[in-house]
Amino acid sequence: MWNQRFDADHYIYGTEPNDFLRHHFQTIPKGNVLCLAEGEGRNAVFLAQQGYQVTAVDSSDVGLEKAQRLAKERNVSITTIHADLADFDLGTAQWDGIVSIFGHLPSQLRAKVYQQVVNALKPDGVLLLEGYAVAQLNYQTGGPKDEDMLLSINALQQELHGLNFSHLAEVEREVLEGTLHTGTAAVIQVIANRPVTN
Repeated sequence: MWNQRFDADHYIYGTEPNDFLRHHFQTIPKGNVLCLAEGEGRNAVFLAQQGYQVTAVDSSDVGLEKAQRLAKERNVSITTIHADLADFDLGTAQWDGIVSIFGHLPSQLRAKVYQQVVNALKPDGVLLLEGYAVAQLNYQTGGPKDEDMLLSINALQQELHGLNFSHLAEVEREVLEGTLHTGTAAVIQVIANRPVTN
């Protein structure tokens, strides 16, 4: 499905970064960042431009080819990994930051991946996430049409158990990111870090 969707001349979600990431990327310590379900690369390339070492993982090789093309155009380097998150090992205490922007998964898989996220962050590493809330079903301005793939604050608190939340909010905002995310939307935003233990 995603290969088909990304197989267009234009970048279907645009080439500019997600607004939430643009405004809060400084919360991520400088170093190695993993972008989950990164698609065509707009967020990974932006982070590389800010001096991060970025690895982008996605199940679509077509999307990742476009990500590499965008990186080349912007004179930065990113690492791309073609993999399904159902099988991908995020590692242990490996990442200074993990970014998930509209990376929607079925709830059972999401719980598994998010527990890996907790373990994969270095101590004081930061997760930055934005995704559509269940209330997005009322807006029809993008995102999955299946409630099981949408986010709630309660579910995130459980699935990301072990992280300290500095920001956890459900907000209504204008999302103008390419042709498929356009208009007023209900989103959940997360900034959370893995605590440093002595």
